[in-house]
Order: sequence, then C-alpha cells, then structure tokens
Amino acid sequence: MIASAQSFPLHVFAMNTSRRLGEEVARSLGSSLSPHEEREFEAGEHKSRPLRSVRGADVYVISSLDGEKGASANDKLLRMLFFIGALNDARAARVTAIVPYLCYSRKDRRTKVRDPVTTRYVARLFEAVGTDVVLTVDVHNVSAFENAFSCPTEHITAIPTLIERIRQRGISLPVTVVSPDVGGAKRAEACRKHLAAHLGDDVPLAFVEKERSEGIVRGGSVVGRVQGRTVVIVDDLISSGTTLVQAARACRAQGANSVIAAVTHGLFAPEAGVTLAHPSLDAVYVTNSVSASRLPTGHCRTKVVRVDISRLLAEVIHRMHNDDSLSHMTDVYVPERKVVSAE
Repeated sequence: MIASAQSFPLHVFAMNTSRRLGEEVARSLGSSLSPHEEREFEAGEHKSRPLRSVRGADVYVISSLDGEKGASANDKLLRMLFFIGALNDARAARVTAIVPYLCYSRKDRRTKVRDPVTTRYVARLFEAVGTDVVLTVDVHNVSAFENAFSCPTEHITAIPTLIERIRQRGISLPVTVVSPDVGGAKRAEACRKHLAAHLGDDVPLAFVEKERSEGIVRGGSVVGRVQGRTVVIVDDLISSGTTLVQAARACRAQGANSVIAAVTHGLFAPEAGVTLAHPSLDAVYVTNSVSASRLPTGHCRTKVVRVDISRLLAEVIHRMHNDDSLSHMTDVYVPERKVVSAE
C-alpha cells in the first residue's frame, strides 16, 4: 500500500450495476465518475477496462455485490475482480474496492461438517487481482471480515445515518433499541449511544433470544425494557424478514407502543413482501446499498423508507485519499457536509 495518496490523481469508477449510487457519490465529491467500458462477448464472457489513464492514480471502484435480475452476485464479483486486475495492469498506484454489500460475507464459519468458509475464498480472490484495500458497510461479522483478508480492510457503519433519518421524521419518546439476537448487540449499542446523545434521553438496550437451525428461526422472548416504549430494531440486513417480524411481535407482546426497523442492506427475498406486511412492524428503514429492484412490492412497500448513503461513501473516499482517519466512521458517524471537495 502506498504511503500517501494525496499527491496522486483521484479516480472514482462505478461498475454498471452500481452506477446510480456511484454517480451520487461522485456528485457529493464535487466531481464525476471516471469513464470505463463493460463489454459483452459470446458465451457469456465479458471484459471491463478504464477509458482514461490511471497510471500513478489513487483509484476507487464502487460495486455492491448483491444478486439481482440479470446480474447474480457471482457475475458482479467477477466483473469487479477483472476490472481491478485491469487497473493494476494499467499501473494504478492504489486500488480500493468500495463494496457496500459484500457477497458471501454471511458464510464466515463452518456450521456443518465440511462446510466452506466462503468469506475467506472471496478475500483471496480480491487479493489475487491486486486489490490494495477492501471497504464494506455493516458487514455481518466484522471480526470475520477483517480476519479473512491479508490486505488492509476498512469497515464503516450506516446505522447512525439510518437513525438520523428516523429522528428527522419524528420518533416518540421513550425509546429502546433492540437487537434481534445477542450477536448483534455491539451494532445495537452503537445505535443506542447515538440516539441517547441526540435525544437527550435515557435509551436502554434490549435483545431478542432466538435460535436458527437449517433456515428456521425459533424463539422470541425479549430481554430488556420495551413496555410503553418506541422500539428501534437494528440489524445488518433483511432477507426474508422473518427475524425482524419475530422480534417485532415479541416486542409488541411485551407492550411496545410502536416498532421501527433500521437495517443497512435490504436484500428482500421474494417472501419478504408478505412477511413484512405484518402489523407488528410500523416502518422499515433501509439504505440504498443494494439495487432498488430488490425492494418489496405490495402493501408492505409503503412501510419501506430508503436512505441514501452516497455522502457517507464520498466522505470515506475523501478521507482515504487525504490519508485522514476513518475511526469515527466505524461507530456513530453521521455525515454533516453535503459536498466534499476532491481536491
């Protein structure tokens, strides 16, 4: 990794499937995306290359690696890897992969005999093409993410950005922050500290006891104070929505007045539209870290509020390019500025 990037030109690319997010990031930086080409060939093959010289440049590549119609997580991963390889062949000084949602990050340990540890394999692929830094947002298990990579990694959280949007829209006191399981307690604690600081009120932490086996979630007793309170359930992602709704139902059963969810990655499996329509859950706040095509349809769509994280990512790029610390962005960071200079 190079000692300082300040003296090198800055280039920000976004793979086609993340172009909309990339354009918002570039706009917040006061610039535009650097041009690149993604070309299709017969038999499903493809190539990607920069259309501007990157020799000696500090380069950032944005691509969220969720699967969507016409572009699986595997497709997106391979395209990003090939593009990073091409950037290194073109003599970029440093290449940082900005991956808001990192595919396979949930498979970070063996849960069955002879299970793969896919997070580690994905890390090896990024390293093999010469990625200098990998940055992601609210990964499922931060320690597993950091330990999987030999190259430097950065991890930031969007939870305070979500909470700030909830606060702006109005939230009734008193409030309790709830983790849907014990494993998410650290994430929920960061949210609790942020809310307590901005609401000027005591904000307790609670969690829901649950057990998951072979895709089936069981449990539902709440440990903590929720009676007569607004509950904010904090998690890293939504897939089927079962975990969220079970937590919401458990909170309602113990007297919660209202239940709001703040979740970074809205993956929304097909069944999520039905699951999240349950009346125990009042609203679901998710970021635009993944494709909007994944948003649920039907009645529950009115519950979903999408929160932009482009300024958060722009601040990351600005700070990394200027060799500034990201430490305050890993816990309770909320971006203040609308536009960040790239100079």
